[in-house]
Amino acid sequence: MTLRPLFGAAALSLFAASLVQADPVTLTDIAGREVTVDAPVERVILGEGRQVFFTAVLDSDNPFARVVGWRDDFKEASPETYDIYAEKFPEMKDIPTFGGFKDGSFDIEQAVSLNPDVMIMNLESKAATDEAGYEEKLAKVGIPIVYVDFREKPFEHTARSMEIIGELFGKEDKAAEFEQFYEEQIARVTDVIAAQTDLVRPLVFVERAGGYTEDCCMSFGDGNFGRFVELAGGTNMGSEFIPGTFGTVNAEQVIASDPDQIVVTGGNWDAYVPGGAWIGMGPGSDMDEAKAKLAALMERPAYTGVKAVENGQVHGIWHQFYNSPYSFVAVQRLATWMHPDLFPDLDPEATLKELHARFLPVDYSPGYWVSLGETATN
Repeated sequence: MTLRPLFGAAALSLFAASLVQADPVTLTDIAGREVTVDAPVERVILGEGRQVFFTAVLDSDNPFARVVGWRDDFKEASPETYDIYAEKFPEMKDIPTFGGFKDGSFDIEQAVSLNPDVMIMNLESKAATDEAGYEEKLAKVGIPIVYVDFREKPFEHTARSMEIIGELFGKEDKAAEFEQFYEEQIARVTDVIAAQTDLVRPLVFVERAGGYTEDCCMSFGDGNFGRFVELAGGTNMGSEFIPGTFGTVNAEQVIASDPDQIVVTGGNWDAYVPGGAWIGMGPGSDMDEAKAKLAALMERPAYTGVKAVENGQVHGIWHQFYNSPYSFVAVQRLATWMHPDLFPDLDPEATLKELHARFLPVDYSPGYWVSLGETATN
């Protein structure tokens, strides 16, 4: 097998992999499509930069070794994580970037020039991909698309998505090891909740990306963080008002519902909203500043007289748990906030540390959540 040209330092990292004969593999992706790919793949385009969250698990020696192109969102959407990876893997800064399918800025000619074996896309981009005819256009030039999902239905699709990527990368054993860890960590919450015969579920309002816009409030329906809340033993307030996974509720609905707990997702979004009221969360973030900004958000009219605010049951959590294989950590954190009596020995920070130690190529840094009450901040 001939090793095709690779740019930068990735060539050396993939030399050993290139000696493995690639054979046609037919798999069914998360969209239910049968796709045939020569695997293990050597050259991958990531449809979203934050997909490094899964390449880091499976290619922990160098998460960028196979990546010949990626969408230009990682540095903007999660700059603190980008900086940590860039410090250890500076060659990632040289990976060609491209625009998104949804906004029509994806460049097919650029993709062809990168000579990829496969393009991995998130499921939520499929509608835009279909509308623009990208699947057919890329198929004509020999670039298959494989869809995975950590966002639309994370608890139904994460394990299978990791299996699919494991097949593509020739890392089936590593994918299986992570899947076992993932399921064990989820079960530490769901088994306890299922065993309760008189569980009192607190009403929880999750504000999605609080402070990102001046309006209040973006939230979640039954999916994503709404599902996280239900698994952790709460009732998701947004489910009553939002028919899909993502949507909005108004201030009057929040006040009338009077939630027991409020959780606000946050990130360091200066690239999108410079100087915004968003809560900076993520590894290495300033938790004193995050706590101050969380408190400031609670002064908006939507939270006037709400019991969660009056009782100090207000929390902030890293937004990127919503679109990564690490969502089980958020479920654990929500469970310990909502039911501390049921989970006295569950330590989400210890789980995060184990995730880093066993699967990720970078060291753990705190900064993933904060609370206004007595609950510990990491």
